[in-house]
Amino acid sequence: MAVLVEACVDAIDAALEAARGGAGRIELCGELLQGGVTPSAGLIGAVLDRVRIPLFVLIRPRTGDFLYTSDERDVMRRDIAMAKSLGAVGVVLGALTVAGDVDEDATSELIAAARPMAVTFHRAFDFARDQDAALDALLQLGADRVLTSGGSATALEGTAAIRRLVQRAGRALTVLAGGSITAENVAAVTLASGVTEVHVRGSEPIESMMRYRNASTTLSRLPPPSDYVRVVTRAQAIRNVVSAAGGRTT
Repeated sequence: MAVLVEACVDAIDAALEAARGGAGRIELCGELLQGGVTPSAGLIGAVLDRVRIPLFVLIRPRTGDFLYTSDERDVMRRDIAMAKSLGAVGVVLGALTVAGDVDEDATSELIAAARPMAVTFHRAFDFARDQDAALDALLQLGADRVLTSGGSATALEGTAAIRRLVQRAGRALTVLAGGSITAENVAAVTLASGVTEVHVRGSEPIESMMRYRNASTTLSRLPPPSDYVRVVTRAQAIRNVVSAAGGRTT
């Protein structure tokens, strides 16, 4: 059986390369080095103009965990509407409760907002407390597919769990294997897990063509120490700066 390869990209050149390389679908993201967030409207539009394979758009309002506030859910609904208006055929989303279960209220709301686009529940699934219960929730909610490494660090390590999920889902939902899948291990992953779709980066480092380089400054920062920590602006920290600068606080 043929295996569909979904390429996960975060730039226009990467999307074009994925299409030239034979990918069957693109998941378009922003900031993949931080785990991925929703890409800009400009990037979505540019990819849709240039690429003819199906495009799914990541809907993730920030990095960190998958426990979202009502304000963040509002952002996600707006991003879904934007992706739909631009012509994307699918979205990729996910939300969990504080207890580590699928947030059924949030997910149901977001799936409804997304239709008639296809909906993939992303690797928030791998952070769920119980994957069998999480899969049952997604089946009930009507998600089209779930992206997973089987709860392991890589899809290759999680093949036994992925196979169990494939068997549990049957034809009602597609299990999309992802997590460090490469040309060297994709055959082993598909054979052992039984999936018909895989999610890959297919990336390599590209050196900048800039001749002039300022070695005195950088925008690069070390990532947070875990998926459960993120760096967030705080009102008091802003007040402190405003006060020290002689400005006004509210």
